[in-house]
Amino acid sequence: MIVLYTFGPAFGLPDASPFVTKADMLLKLAGLPYRSERGSLRRAPKGKLPYLDDSGRIVADSTLIRWHLEKTYHIDFDEGLSAAERGIAWAVEKLLEDNLYWAIARMRWLEGDNFAKGPAQFFRAVPAPLRGLVEALVRRKVRQALWAQGLGRHAPEELLALAAKGMASVADILGDKPYLMGDRPCGADATLFAFAMGALAPAFESPIRAAAASHANVVAYVERMRRCYYPELAAPAAVPPAPWPAAAA
Repeated sequence: MIVLYTFGPAFGLPDASPFVTKADMLLKLAGLPYRSERGSLRRAPKGKLPYLDDSGRIVADSTLIRWHLEKTYHIDFDEGLSAAERGIAWAVEKLLEDNLYWAIARMRWLEGDNFAKGPAQFFRAVPAPLRGLVEALVRRKVRQALWAQGLGRHAPEELLALAAKGMASVADILGDKPYLMGDRPCGADATLFAFAMGALAPAFESPIRAAAASHANVVAYVERMRRCYYPELAAPAAVPPAPWPAAAA
């Protein structure tokens, strides 16, 4: 039996982490029997989630999980795509994972109101006298990671502009197709759904959310995928128009 170790549902999302949702979606697309269990970062082989236990074989990282499923179970998530289409799908994944992710992380972890509504919940088990200190230490690590990655060196309006451009590019690639690359989901759809739904999460107010919501095809895509693969989750509330920096338009 395959076991996927996760953080668990949060903020109206299948999981607090888009990478976990991506791995979960890949298993759904593969049609393989599996179960999800809440994991521990201390026990995770690379200190992060998700990771997968496939009958004793441990695989960490959502992309390595995909490759494991493809090799072990002879699955081609991109079946039917041309070489160029496979390249586009991979580029979309990396845009979302290596660019948009960090913008969303900054919004959730470093903006006070969003932190209070979201990640602060992760620290409820910490004794009250220590909670503020632990939160400050973890948020400092997030800030350092953002700085090391590079996006954390930008002014907020510059980071928003990059996130908005990325989301607009994905919307243009999606177009009026039901799935990213055509009439059937491919591997990158697991990633697109996870990150687009995360950007649209109603728990967080942000210009990034407004930017994602400005693309009707992305909103419709997320709702279509949610109804198909996560019908137990409530439909997200509509995002009202919101002003945001001109530099990010």
